[in-house]
Amino acid sequence: MVQTLLSLVGLTLIGAAVVLVLQGFAGRRQVTRELEHQRIRFPADGLPAALTGYAGRPVRTGAEARAYSEMIGEHVRSATGGRTYAEVTAEAQRNAGDEKLGRLRQTAFMGETLRGALLGAYQAWQVTLLVIGLGVLCAAIGTGFLAMALQ
Repeated sequence: MVQTLLSLVGLTLIGAAVVLVLQGFAGRRQVTRELEHQRIRFPADGLPAALTGYAGRPVRTGAEARAYSEMIGEHVRSATGGRTYAEVTAEAQRNAGDEKLGRLRQTAFMGETLRGALLGAYQAWQVTLLVIGLGVLCAAIGTGFLAMALQ
């Protein structure tokens, strides 16, 4: 009876492992496809030192999406003098007729929106890694249960 129960639990965990691993890799493929559809490429030159390894490459992975978002963040901080979108918006509201501030607000908004979308892709990529890892863990535990059932 105990061996049967151990076998059922082991097989169930191994079945769950297969589903988790397959879904994790499917998620990675989906993130890659979505990033490829955006046709985002790192500039060939002029990158910060930390990003020179990405020069000229397309953004296809979560790590690349995060790196590109960091580059956008730097550009936005440079354009706004280190101010956040909220700070630029508050200043633009106090100076309603200032067209330069209005354009800066729009730049900050677009930059932060793009940055957020890329960070979302990075987070999705990280979740797929977690799902794959959980699948491997379920497989290991399931295998352990099956081994105990065979003793």
